[in-house]
Amino acid sequence: MTFEDLENYFVSQNEKKFKATQVFEWLYKKRVSNFYDMTNLKKELQEKLTNTFTIRTIKLITKREDKDAIKFLFELNDNNKIEAVLMKHDYGNSLCISTEVGCNMGCAFCESGRLKKVRHLETHEMVEQILLVEEILNIRISHVVLMGIGEPFDNYDNVIKFINIINSNKGIDIGARHITVSTCGLIPKIEEFIKDGKQVNLAISLHAPNNELRSKLMPINKAYPLEDLFKVLKKYIELTNRRVTFEYILLDGVNDSDECAKELANLLKGMNAYVNLIPYNETSHIEFKRSKRIMEFYDILKKNKINVTVRREFGRELKAACGQLRSNYEEVE
Repeated sequence: MTFEDLENYFVSQNEKKFKATQVFEWLYKKRVSNFYDMTNLKKELQEKLTNTFTIRTIKLITKREDKDAIKFLFELNDNNKIEAVLMKHDYGNSLCISTEVGCNMGCAFCESGRLKKVRHLETHEMVEQILLVEEILNIRISHVVLMGIGEPFDNYDNVIKFINIINSNKGIDIGARHITVSTCGLIPKIEEFIKDGKQVNLAISLHAPNNELRSKLMPINKAYPLEDLFKVLKKYIELTNRRVTFEYILLDGVNDSDECAKELANLLKGMNAYVNLIPYNETSHIEFKRSKRIMEFYDILKKNKINVTVRREFGRELKAACGQLRSNYEEVE
């Protein structure tokens, strides 16, 4: 529940609105997981809340770690499994969370897309990924990326509610500029996102500079081709004055040629945009290989005055590609 939802609940129960502040403080500042520990609430209210709501529903199954990343596999109430990855940066701890169980976008290079979508994650199942990781490691998450299993804009309402809760200064209190939502390009939802006026960062999974190649890699491009996508993104930049990040996974011999780099530079010319080149995490189930031309591709974009970085690699050894830990676990099981 958002803070406003909880305020409305208490009013509907003939309780004072400020009870919402007390409960949020217990949940998100003191991190209690039992209503009976909320000692400034009356016994009858503690009982009513216990009978009406649940606090914790997901649990840790396993985690894998290397020096700068930790991957978590969680089990939900209905026995479905999701993943989250903690990445340790010099500016803080960033958590990449899942938004769905499986994914229906079917991107050719993506492990999580091999496992079809079972259902959306509820808002609380997204919030709990942060709370559990903070509790398990006794750390503070400073940045959140919605780039794990699932397409966030396919679960739009729950994702927006999640952002409201973690961004609220009464909730987890993560700054809007420290939250990034990644989409493969669901245009109607990007338009809704513009109207909602959220100050969080928008990232686009691009991975190809033309429709022919992108449609082969990402079926979503057949429904929302690049010319339509870029039209709405230019509108987003114009109305919000925010920069858009483009994610581009470099696949050996597929989208890493000089021609692709030049085409990408032309596509982005003049836009308030930034390219994040991503070295591919190879998996045993998918035939794509990691590009050997990352720096050559980077240099062409740089020469064409495109803002570009190569994403630092995280968790190559611990199978941090989205969906890898889950699929491996389920195959062993």
